[in-house]
Amino acid sequence: MGQRENILGFALLFILGLTWGSSYILIKKGLIAFSPLQVAMLRFGLSGLAFAPLAFRYFFKLSATEIWRLVFVGLLGSGLPAILFALAQTRISSSAAGILSSFTPLATYFFGLLFFGLVFYRRKFTGVIIGLAGAILLIVQSNNGEQSGDVWYGALVLLATICYALNGNLIKHYFQNHSPFLIATMSFSLTGFPVFVLLFATDFTEVLATHPQGWSSLGYLAILAFVGTVAASIVFFKLVQITDALFASSVSYLVPLFAVFWGVVDGENIHLFDLVGMLLILAGIYFSRSQKPTVETVPK
Repeated sequence: MGQRENILGFALLFILGLTWGSSYILIKKGLIAFSPLQVAMLRFGLSGLAFAPLAFRYFFKLSATEIWRLVFVGLLGSGLPAILFALAQTRISSSAAGILSSFTPLATYFFGLLFFGLVFYRRKFTGVIIGLAGAILLIVQSNNGEQSGDVWYGALVLLATICYALNGNLIKHYFQNHSPFLIATMSFSLTGFPVFVLLFATDFTEVLATHPQGWSSLGYLAILAFVGTVAASIVFFKLVQITDALFASSVSYLVPLFAVFWGVVDGENIHLFDLVGMLLILAGIYFSRSQKPTVETVPK
C-alpha cells in the first residue's frame, strides 16, 4: 500500500466520519413527521430512485450471482440498518445511537475471521480493542446517569452494526475490482427503488399534506438519502477497496468523536474522559491500519 493510498484512506475515513456522524440528527428530524418505517423507506427509497436511471448501464454486464450479491449489499449496507436505526431512535437518543454504532469494527473483524478467511493480525486486533475501549469510555461518559433509553432498542443498533460488518466483508471479498459507482448504483437501485414504490402504500402522502413539519422532515431525509447514504456509500466502497473492511469499519469509531464535537459546538462541556476516549479511538484507528503481520492463525 503506497503512501498516497494511505493518506487517501485516512482522508476518506474522516469525510465518512463527519458525514455519518451527522446522520443521526437527520433521522431524529425525520421522525418528527413520519413513522420509523416511513423514515427508513424514504431514506432507502430516495437513494434507489437517484440511481435507478443508471441501473441499465450496468445490469447486463453482471452475472446473476453478482446481482444477487449486490442485493444483499443494498439490504445489509442500507436497507435493514435504516429500519433498525429509525426504530431504535424512537426510544434512544440520536447521540446514543451514534455511539453504539462504534461496535461495527469489532463485528467486522469477527465475521471476517469467521466467514471470509481474514488473516489474524495481532496488531489489528489490538487496534480494534483500543478503539472499542475509547468508544465504551465515551458511552459511559455520555450516559453520566442521565441518558435513558430502552436497552432492547439499543440492541437494534447493535444488530445494525452486524449488518454493516457483513456488508463490508462482502464488498471486500466479492467486489474488490468493481467500480464503487457500479456497486452503489446496482445495490441501491435493485433494492431501494421497489421500496420507494411501496412507500405510497402507507399514509405518506397524507402525512406530507397535513403534518405541519411534513415537508421539512422530508427535506432532512432527502439530505440523509443523497448525502449521508448515496454519496457516502460510494466513498465507503472506495475506502474498502483501497484499504480493507476492518479499517473502513473504523469510521464508526469517529462517530462518537463528532458527536462530542457537535455537543461542544452546541454549548456542552467537554470532560477529561472525553479527551481520553478520543485519544484511544485515534490510537485504535492507527493500529488497525497497520499492514505489518505478527501472528497469523487463519489461512486465507
